Amino acid sequence: MLGTSVNRNRLSTRTKLTVAAVALCLLLPLAAFRMPAQNEPSAAPPGWILAGNDRDNYLTGIDRDVLYLGHPCAYLRGKPSATKGFGTLMQQFSASQYLGKRIRLSASVKSEEVSDWAGVWMRVDQGMTTVAFDNMQNRPIKGTTGWKDYAVVLDVPANSTVIAFGVLLAKDGTVWLSNVKFETVGTDVPTTSMIPTVVPAGPTNLGFDH
Repeated sequence: MLGTSVNRNRLSTRTKLTVAAVALCLLLPLAAFRMPAQNEPSAAPPGWILAGNDRDNYLTGIDRDVLYLGHPCAYLRGKPSATKGFGTLMQQFSASQYLGKRIRLSASVKSEEVSDWAGVWMRVDQGMTTVAFDNMQNRPIKGTTGWKDYAVVLDVPANSTVIAFGVLLAKDGTVWLSNVKFETVGTDVPTTSMIPTVVPAGPTNLGFDH
């Protein structure tokens, strides 16, 4: 019964986080379906793929007319038919060089008429299990904004296998992505993971006193 009380105490928070994580966990199998050929009108930049649970309603590529510090940037745009779901411009790589480290993904993003939300995201997997995840849904990019810097910070446990990251857009609008960087940081930099990593030492608040 104690175990049941503890699980119930954490259920509400973990349920919300699980729903958010499940959506991004779909990215890996969806991304594997097809990489757009580079001669298509809308093709992901080399090394990147267009994925998401509604990827056919999104366009992506390199925008040479919108510059960041003089450099072309990538864009992700919802078609008029993008009324549900999300698209993402993403990539993934082996976690081997970051095992046991805390890493920060930073990027500069500009948005235009984002009616729902957008965000920079990163996920750390151990095989088929997601162990760290943040898509900025709790601090979303909305509406029209100029270039702004954003960051996601996650721990990479020793037995991690894959790191995935990108920029996502829910429904319509456009986001531009540039100045993407990865770096290791110290433990003084707090993580932004939406999945709890600290387990309480014992049962708490069993009498619902607070």
